[in-house]
Amino acid sequence: MDTRRYFEILEEIVEASTLKLREDNVRCVNLHVLKVKYTVVVRCNHVNDTGYTVNNSSNVFCTTNIPSNFCLAQVFYPCKCDEVANIASHLRKLLGTNHPLLGIARDLIMNSEKPSWGLMVLLVSKAGGRNKNFSDIDKDVTAGVLHSQRILGEVTEMIRTSNLLHQGLISIEDDTKNVQNMTFGNKIALLSGDYLLSNSFRQLACLKHHGLNELMSSALRDLAENDFIKPRDKHNKALPTKPKPRPKEINVPDELGMAFSDFSNFLGNARTEWMLRSTLGGASLLGKSCKGVLMLAGYGEDFQRSGYILGRHLALTLKATRDYHSVFKNEYISLVSAPVLLYLERHPNFYSEIERIIDKDDDIDYDDVRNKLQQSSALSDTVTLQNQLCEKTLNILSDFRDCDAKNALKNIILSIKL
Repeated sequence: MDTRRYFEILEEIVEASTLKLREDNVRCVNLHVLKVKYTVVVRCNHVNDTGYTVNNSSNVFCTTNIPSNFCLAQVFYPCKCDEVANIASHLRKLLGTNHPLLGIARDLIMNSEKPSWGLMVLLVSKAGGRNKNFSDIDKDVTAGVLHSQRILGEVTEMIRTSNLLHQGLISIEDDTKNVQNMTFGNKIALLSGDYLLSNSFRQLACLKHHGLNELMSSALRDLAENDFIKPRDKHNKALPTKPKPRPKEINVPDELGMAFSDFSNFLGNARTEWMLRSTLGGASLLGKSCKGVLMLAGYGEDFQRSGYILGRHLALTLKATRDYHSVFKNEYISLVSAPVLLYLERHPNFYSEIERIIDKDDDIDYDDVRNKLQQSSALSDTVTLQNQLCEKTLNILSDFRDCDAKNALKNIILSIKL
């Protein structure tokens, strides 16, 4: 299957994933696949300020080798194109089954209005500059970054994408509808995620940098550890820990480091628990990737730490933004999202509903949860939390040199501020 047919299938998946498209609003996303330029026409409801800012941020890299939609490009680059085309072909078989993998694929395809993690890693690379001289063969002169930094950006995006695909796995019961198709969807989610993950660490090994390998391996450990924090419902979705009567103010360390940590003390405190889950669930990956690109640039531990804190706070800000907007969407709400945990902080009796899920394997009424959140101060508390993270991110960004990449990061942060 050739690449053009692959994109045709992707558009079919988007249109079949209950995404309403308007014919009068068309956005062209330029994708550079294996150094061949293709243009995919993606229709969307609207283009917000964040999407405009993200697309402009990709222009910082004056080269046709950096795709504006970095996330989608990394679904198949540098993997073999025919392998991923086969994945897209298999996804067609899931149309109409309501498998969560379809929604994940749709979000990945339509991700151009959101800041891609690979793009942010490259922006941090360029904003940080280089601390020592490198030969011309090590540099991508037109993009202003090292080839190794670009590879790490691709690795970050592939690990992130593989983690999202693995989250598409669902528990299948005897009474599950379309059992055969749902099982097939689980196989695709598992195998495609494993395929991307194995390719990402193959690329990482080619850099032959032991310190970087150890750093990124610890980021993968954090992602895995987040999936084993209990309690969980019958669908293996995360549930909040029972609120403590008098929770102590405990701060999650800026950097989790390489060694194993006991996180039991952080659970039961709404803000601390959200910070911990969000850090393990992705912020650690972006933070350690940003630290890694500065490590490749020859910087010492102090500036590497600044890169880690910048990446971590960027991811936390994006997570708080996503949690806030999820309350207004007619879909699943994570019970460990910021609004729910902050609602629990003020209304601990709500945890009796969650205990019912744990004890009786019942399903929760998400419409009722959504109404409670919208009528409470949880949303304003989430906005306050997100604004605090934005301010901290901007303060950390001030340590970096003035350049177009720094301005692009600043504009991204300001565009998502609630």
